[in-house]
This record gives sequence, structure tokens and C-alpha cells, in this order.
Amino acid sequence: MGAMSVRTQSSEPSEATHRAGFACFVGRPNAGKSTLTNALVGQKVAITANQPQTTRHTVRGIVHRPDAQLILVDTPGLHKPRTLLGERLNDIVRTTWAEVDVIGFCLPANEKLGPGDRFIAKELASIKKTPKIAIVTKTDLVDSKTLAEQLIAIDQLGKELGFEWSEIVPVSAVADQQVGLLADLIVPLLPEGPALYPEGDLTDEPEQVMIAELIREAALEGVRDELPHSIAVVVEEMLPREGRPADKPLLDIHAFVYIERPSQKGIIIGPKGKRLKDVGIKSRKQIEALLGTPVFLDLHVKVAKDWQRDPRQLRKLGF
Repeated sequence: MGAMSVRTQSSEPSEATHRAGFACFVGRPNAGKSTLTNALVGQKVAITANQPQTTRHTVRGIVHRPDAQLILVDTPGLHKPRTLLGERLNDIVRTTWAEVDVIGFCLPANEKLGPGDRFIAKELASIKKTPKIAIVTKTDLVDSKTLAEQLIAIDQLGKELGFEWSEIVPVSAVADQQVGLLADLIVPLLPEGPALYPEGDLTDEPEQVMIAELIREAALEGVRDELPHSIAVVVEEMLPREGRPADKPLLDIHAFVYIERPSQKGIIIGPKGKRLKDVGIKSRKQIEALLGTPVFLDLHVKVAKDWQRDPRQLRKLGF
């Protein structure tokens, strides 16, 4: 299934073309977008979670190859907006889709196409110029018959909505099957040009945003059902501790965990502050791994009333 790729030699084989460009993965929550990003980049960059809207900011993973540089832009999930935040996210999504060179639509092999997939595919159909690749994820979870049916259904979905997929590619990021092939198929769709980021860069995300994201992820661990996404984290400041010897630096990070209602405070803090302490320990370890330096993390919980609906608060919290 999917178009066969035939490599033709250019008339000047000595001059290999280098390509560089942007791709984004879209799909319902839990369609395997972040896991795929991590498999392609070979490093944990995107935040993986079963909850929609956890990747709020544009996290880019960068795939460096001798012949190309592929920059993965992670857009928040597109969904039917119920709040101001929802509408703003949807606008960001559409703008991003129109600006990238390739869109990869992730559809899990183990779930039949549903209304959520159709909703996204319809939106994709309206973005005419950008090539679209259907990526069937989690193929390690199904047998070949189920996979074949899914490939046919996806092919049909494109036809119904009046567009042609550039490719339909089954992958398993977990079993590392066809991930390299996916990159091989995306690369020819990128514009020719030099690398846009230095080798070694894995993500273009400002450190503070990544740190906030790690804290948020740790804070949501275990309480997703009670607080699906009424948590925002803001890193207020990051300062090297003064008077430390050069070989023993310490970074002070002061961060606020914002919740919408006072009643949520107890959930986050936990009995005798135990949960918040665990959140601090867990996220501090990850921040230290990310920055490669010892960190002192100072966490405080604040109530920002109904921040999801308030434009002023949204701006302050980085949306």
C-alpha cells in the first residue's frame, strides 16, 4: 500500500542534494505522535501523555541526517473548542499546518477510524498545498489483516474528502519498525537547502518552556482524572547560585504551578505536602538530566482563577 518510492540518480551524482524543512504530526490524543517524534529524533523531547493538550507549545524535535534536516513541529491537538484557550489553540494549529512542508497524520492501527479522525482529516483537506502522509502507528499491536483493513480505510478517507495521500506508511515506534523508512519518505518532500539548525541541536524549545513542561507532566502524574488539564506551570526565574565554585555549579529554578480553583490545591500538594515534594523530586531529576547541571527547584502552587477562559491570564501563562 502507499506509493512506491523510486530513487532516480540525478545527472550529477557527485552533487548530492541536501534538503531541510518542517513537518508536523497531527492526530487524535494518544495516536502515538510524541512516541514517533522521540523515535525519529532518538531522544525524549516531546512530552508523552494520554491526555489531549499536554503539548501546548511548539516543541521541535530535529532529525539530523547526512542528506537532510527534518524539523518536527509539534502542534497542540485540534479539537472542537469549548473555551477561549481551545479557540486559540485551534488557530495556532491551522497556521502551523499551512506553514510546514509536510503533514503526517497519525492513526493508530488498533482503533477503527472515528469521528475525531474525520474531523481532523476534513480540516487537512482544506489545506491544499501541503503534502500529507498518513502514518499508521502502533502496528505491533495488530495482525496483518487488521492492518490491511486500516490501510484501505485510510486510503478511502482521502478519496472521500477529495485528496490523495502522498504516502501511507505503517510504523511501530515502540518496535522501531519502518521509522527510518518514514524519514526516507518525508525527506524528498522537503525543500532543497542547507541545514537550518546546528548539528547536535535536538530541540529548539526554550529551556524554560521545556522545564515548565517537565514539571507539569510530573504534577499531572496520577491525578490526570481529577485535573485533566487545569494546570499551567510558569518558570519565573532561573539563576546560577552565587558564590559556588566553577566545578560545582547550582542552578536555582523558581516555578509556579497554577491551578484554577482553591479546591484543587489539596490534590496537587497532597497530605502534609507529600505529593508536591514528590513532584519536585521527580521533575528535578529530569531537569538535571536535560540541563546537565545540579538544580535547586523551588515549587509553589498558586490559584489563577479560571485561567483557561481569561485572555490576560492566558497571555501571562504563555498562550
